[in-house]
Amino acid sequence: MKNILFSKSLFALLLAAPLLGACDKDNEEPTPDEDNEQITTVRYELTPVGGGTPVTVQYRDPDGDGGTAPTIGTLTLAAGTTYTGKLVLLDETKNPVVVTSDEVKEEADEHLFFFEPSNVNLTISRTDKDEKGLEVGLETRVVAGAANAATTTGTLKITLRHQPGAKNGTFAPGDTDVEVNFPTAVR
Repeated sequence: MKNILFSKSLFALLLAAPLLGACDKDNEEPTPDEDNEQITTVRYELTPVGGGTPVTVQYRDPDGDGGTAPTIGTLTLAAGTTYTGKLVLLDETKNPVVVTSDEVKEEADEHLFFFEPSNVNLTISRTDKDEKGLEVGLETRVVAGAANAATTTGTLKITLRHQPGAKNGTFAPGDTDVEVNFPTAVR
């Protein structure tokens, strides 16, 4: 009888051993995918240097998963005008709403924005930097070139790359937190 109880106890212990030795998820280092920011709204606010009417364009997906149809605006800029730009990122799945751009600023050494105009005459420069002197892109300088038939309308793709421990000023390391294609016109 003792052998049967001992065998059952040993069997139960052997079954439980993998569970007792399993890693606790809380003690693991987060992977880039687990640590990405939740972003439901991307707003690009542009102010003409020297005065003029500010321009704002926004992408919004309030539930963050495409369940509610996202909305996207069109960016229309004045030809020959220079703007200062500011990106505002929000997580509207939280209550109160989280200003994700503040988190990106705090973790500037892990984030880098990319701006890719296509078929539109724009030049965009990042003007803010992290502690290591690498650009971030929450703040920009935008120059809208001359309007002409070849460059008056197109798109502006804005991509936020999350690059913990690997940021080097290039697109390659890390993964994408958010990517938005704004219809864009220079007139």
